[in-house]
Amino acid sequence: MQSVFLIPPETVEFLPENYFAPLDLAAVFPGRPDAPLEVDLGSGDGSFLVAMANRAPERNFLGVERLLGRVRKTCRRMARTQARNGRIIRVESHYLIRHLLPRGSVSVMHVMFPDPWPKRHHHHKRLIQTEFLDAAREALAPGGELRLTTDDLPYFQHMRKVFSVHSGFAEEPWTPGPDYPQTDFERLFRSQGLPIHRALLRRI
Repeated sequence: MQSVFLIPPETVEFLPENYFAPLDLAAVFPGRPDAPLEVDLGSGDGSFLVAMANRAPERNFLGVERLLGRVRKTCRRMARTQARNGRIIRVESHYLIRHLLPRGSVSVMHVMFPDPWPKRHHHHKRLIQTEFLDAAREALAPGGELRLTTDDLPYFQHMRKVFSVHSGFAEEPWTPGPDYPQTDFERLFRSQGLPIHRALLRRI
């Protein structure tokens, strides 16, 4: 069965003219550069990104993914909807938040089920480190939120240790509502009876 695209899939991916300067949000989201921006770091197959874009049409959503196949799948998923507030960029998450996101531009940053790198000698590859929080704080607007979700308890404990020594955020209780989209990972883990760990950090 042939897919029906309501918008051209190739228009979903954003290709910056300059990868060494902050993004021009007017170019990323034509006609709506001032809408609140949410960023999905490591957006995978795009299921969460697309659901969020359709759920909140008054906001902009930027997905970040380095794997080409996942980027293409996200483009097709978004193109099957009428949402024009969702884009994706193919780049490393670290690079995006350090070099491409304009300072103070992000209202909410989502990190959904990042790779836990469980072996001790791989822990330095984990996304959530002090340097990441420093960069995330620069990209977030005052009062902006960093939302983190994982199924891996040891990684979550590592995250809490990193939070505890960083003065740029305040941790707040967070229980997503029933309409908060689930990723494919979350549906899989829940079907296996695994607990989901969450944290919300607010920029101070």
